[in-house]
Amino acid sequence: MILSFRQRAKISPGWFVLWVSQPTFVALKHPRVSFFQSTCAMDSIRLRPFSRLFLALFLFFVSVGSSFAQGTAADPSKAGVAPGATAAAAPAAAAGATTGDPAAIAAGDALFKGNCAQCHAVNEVVVGPALAGITKRRPMSWIIPWIKNSSKLVASGDEYAVKIFNQYQKQQMPSFQLSDAEITSIIAYTTSQEGVGVKVADGAKTDGAATADGATASAGDEVDGGKAMNILLIVLVVVLIVLVVTLVIIANIMKDVLRGRKDLDGRDREVMEQRFDFSKIYKSTAVRAIVGVVFVLAVLYETIQGAMGVGLQQGYQPTQPIAFSHKLHAGENQINCAYCHTSVYKSKSANIPSPNICMNCHSQIKTESPEIKKIYRAIERKQPIQWVRIHNLPDLAYFNHSQHTQVGGIECQTCHGPIQNMEVVYQYSPLTMGWCINCHRETPLNTKGNGYYDNLVKLHDTENGAVPFTVSSNGGTECSKCHY
Repeated sequence: MILSFRQRAKISPGWFVLWVSQPTFVALKHPRVSFFQSTCAMDSIRLRPFSRLFLALFLFFVSVGSSFAQGTAADPSKAGVAPGATAAAAPAAAAGATTGDPAAIAAGDALFKGNCAQCHAVNEVVVGPALAGITKRRPMSWIIPWIKNSSKLVASGDEYAVKIFNQYQKQQMPSFQLSDAEITSIIAYTTSQEGVGVKVADGAKTDGAATADGATASAGDEVDGGKAMNILLIVLVVVLIVLVVTLVIIANIMKDVLRGRKDLDGRDREVMEQRFDFSKIYKSTAVRAIVGVVFVLAVLYETIQGAMGVGLQQGYQPTQPIAFSHKLHAGENQINCAYCHTSVYKSKSANIPSPNICMNCHSQIKTESPEIKKIYRAIERKQPIQWVRIHNLPDLAYFNHSQHTQVGGIECQTCHGPIQNMEVVYQYSPLTMGWCINCHRETPLNTKGNGYYDNLVKLHDTENGAVPFTVSSNGGTECSKCHY
């Protein structure tokens, strides 16, 4: 029976259960029902008390779910997003990214936050350069290949690419599989954000307030989106509960109807009264075999994952005997790494600085510091400071600092991370073989002005000119380079 909203509002679940089980009795009390019963008579259905309870619960859930769904329906005017707007944004972004098209800027905003925001900002330097005014510095014909594969552009010897690469500590920018239209939309977004939130003199009007309002609105939209998702999940749970209750009610009603029939034979009644034996499931040979196989595979997976992690200490951050701050020395005071680690450009190992190097400064600076007094104590007792080693490669692997820093021009931060920002040093990179090989495959060799590479580059360009000339192109992934 299909009831309208007005009909559902006028009757209660208990009344409806009474009508289904005893329609004649209800017809005597309600004239309209009496008219319906006289024109289209309905037979009485025998329901057990248990079935009546389930039917009442089912009707209650249906009425609550309908009211809930109607009360929480989204208002498009409040949400501010027209149906199909998201799907239409991509073509619009491709068509009008350079003209300040809002759809292009919105698409560029999402792409920028998903791919670029970790290292770049529009109006300030983060890891990489600020992107404000990038279209004034370089044309789009240069920007697009740079974003797609900066390593290739550096390896080609492009002066501006090499300059940027060296200026920002030779940090390798990853390649991005973005289309020209997507890159154009990113540039449209960065152009629209130029000067937004930049501090100016007192009394001058800035875009900071607008940025704050935009951030607040964005945060509000995220909260609203989270609430909508929670509401959707609640509705789905309610629907599932209603479905389960409905199936149970239907099964019980059908059994009650069949029990009232006298033309059923013994076999029919046996089928009607039979119950499912759950013990047959876990006693089944097939089920036990499947569970056993899944268990063995899970144990093997965890064992392999555990074995792969043996010796990995990424994130290891021990407490040192003297609280030395790289953030203070290398960051704020900008002391070159080679001043303390004197052999980093000359030797296989980057040596641990001796207390004498510390005394070059601290014989005059902060001599009363408790940490500096520990250095004095070590010198007086002629005992070495027991530093805790953090970066530890296995003996079977050969690594030469000077080969990477002096010859390769690799900055310390490439492997050690933002060391200039660390109060307490920790292992930034995994230092696994796969991590090293990936670096050798992706890092281009700067062959410009080095005659040693001339013939190698010509041979490489002849065979595979589309791929940059990297360390691996020069044999950097051969086993004997690191294992011998």
